[in-house]
Order: sequence, then C-alpha cells, then structure tokens
Amino acid sequence: MVIKTREQGNIVVFDIEGEIRRTDTVQETLHSLVEAQLARGRRNILFNLGAVEFIDSFGVGQILASYISIQKLGGKLKLCRISPKLLLIFQITMLHKVLDIQEDCDRALESFGKS
Repeated sequence: MVIKTREQGNIVVFDIEGEIRRTDTVQETLHSLVEAQLARGRRNILFNLGAVEFIDSFGVGQILASYISIQKLGGKLKLCRISPKLLLIFQITMLHKVLDIQEDCDRALESFGKS
C-alpha cells in the first residue's frame, strides 16, 4: 500500500494505491496516518480509493476506525472512486449506509462544504 497525502483547502486527501490489508511489514496503518492529521487539527479527510486493488477485513477495520476517530472530533470522512469490487464489500458489510461514498473525487471535495 502506498499513500500520498495532499491538501485541498481544509481537506486532506489520501491517494491510496495497492492493497489495504494486514502484512507483517506494516509500519504505519491508514488509521495512524489519519490520527496524525487529526492531531494537526485537520478534521476533513477524503480517501481516494481509485487505485486500490484489494481490501481485507483489516483494511475495512482501518477505514471504520478512521471514520469513528474523525466523527468523535466533529470532522468528516468521505471516500471516492471506489471500484465495483470494493463497493460490494462495503455493501455486504452495510458500511455503505454509514460511510459517505462518492463516485467522483471532485464532487466529494465540493460536498464537504455542503453537508
């Protein structure tokens, strides 16, 4: 998994590539990177999952833990560019009813100001 972060105004975008899964070599988790942004006072976070090929239960847990941490501080987490395969996982786990999932990242960025 490769994660690049960038800022769009008051929103931190995580461009994620590869697989979100548990490995023996995981140094930083997705949730720990989110926690670091929260410690900096950044409360609006967008996960761009367009280049994510696979996610396991650990990865789903990382996204859910990130969502909970952000919500507790009054922030917003949104996801964009999810493949049909990943969307199916979120539908099976019913997380598509909890998480704000947008098809397009530009629309997701705009929606931070609307909700």
